[in-house]
Amino acid sequence: MKSKHVTIVVVVVALLVIVFYSFTGSDGTYEQQITQERVEKDKYLRTADDSPFKGKTDQFKGLNYFPPDPQYNVVADLTPIQQKKTIVLGTSDGKEEHYLEYAYADFNLHGKSQRLLILELMEMGPNRGKLFLAFADETSANETYGAGRYLDVSRNSGSNSITLDFNKTYNPYCAYDDGFSCPFPPKENLLTIAIRAGEKNYK
Repeated sequence: MKSKHVTIVVVVVALLVIVFYSFTGSDGTYEQQITQERVEKDKYLRTADDSPFKGKTDQFKGLNYFPPDPQYNVVADLTPIQQKKTIVLGTSDGKEEHYLEYAYADFNLHGKSQRLLILELMEMGPNRGKLFLAFADETSANETYGAGRYLDVSRNSGSNSITLDFNKTYNPYCAYDDGFSCPFPPKENLLTIAIRAGEKNYK
């Protein structure tokens, strides 16, 4: 009986240790994943032919980021837009790009309800039909790029939710080189909170 009791205690302790490390390790794994993605992006910008730093990689010291923060990895309610309209966005070089309304993403952050408009690319070419999300927030033109930042999102057919990981927000290429054309966020996507996650101003 005594031996059996000891065995049960050992098993319970082992299970508790596994559960403990599964939870405490999850954030570390997530943060490591975000950090690794940033390392890979720096490597890409140093070597890619379409990099805004091509020909001046000796000046490139790496991008600047807020530390990874899991609270900015949010699940938003997704509301498809039934009566879709065309949205025209101005660009950094004075041109215009046309998009189609796709859906609204509603979420809560810092105790405030927020809504973002997700758009669909209309221009002919390989990117036609892809989703586009650009936004500005209270860090814009201060801690982050003044013309807003982007966040990649994917279609999830049939789902009524979407994950918005603001730790993965990034600057458009025009933040580094005026020779690139970058659309500005729609007026609907001017958030009333500070998103201190993702990429900062490039210095």
